[in-house]
This record gives sequence, structure tokens and C-alpha cells, in this order.
Amino acid sequence: MTLKYTTHPKRKTPRVAVVVSKKTHKSAVGRNRIRRRIYEIIRQKLPDIEPNRDLVFIIFSAETLATPHAELVQTIDQLFSSADVYKK
Repeated sequence: MTLKYTTHPKRKTPRVAVVVSKKTHKSAVGRNRIRRRIYEIIRQKLPDIEPNRDLVFIIFSAETLATPHAELVQTIDQLFSSADVYKK
């Protein structure tokens, strides 16, 4: 999983997208389940994110579907902190 981000000075709320390609998981059900898991974690962290950010998560591995929730939260926290998107 990787995080691409940019600053958009006129936005008052952050925008988030999760991209899961067909190469990652052939089944639409699986791709959507991965997306929903990531979106739920991000939704809980949204109040802590800078308001002028545009974030795109790109998922490369189908193993994300079977990854435990705590491990996904930790991975997303690491991505957020390395991208410096948390409010100061």
C-alpha cells in the first residue's frame, strides 16, 4: 500500500480516495471489501488530518483483504505520519 498526497489550499475538508486495481484482486466483491476496510479506518482518523489535503491510497496486494484490522490501522498510521498529514 502506498499513499500519494498533495496540498490544496482552498479546500476546507480533506479528500480521500482508495484505488484497488483488477490486477490486485480479480473479484469486484474483494476489491470493494478492501476499499471499505481502508475507508473505515480513514473515517475514524479524519478529524486528525489537515483540512487542505488530497490523499490517494493505492493498494498493491490482495493480502490486504486478509490482514488483521490492527495491522491495517498501524500501516495507515505510519503512512500518515511519514506524509505529515496529521494536524500539528
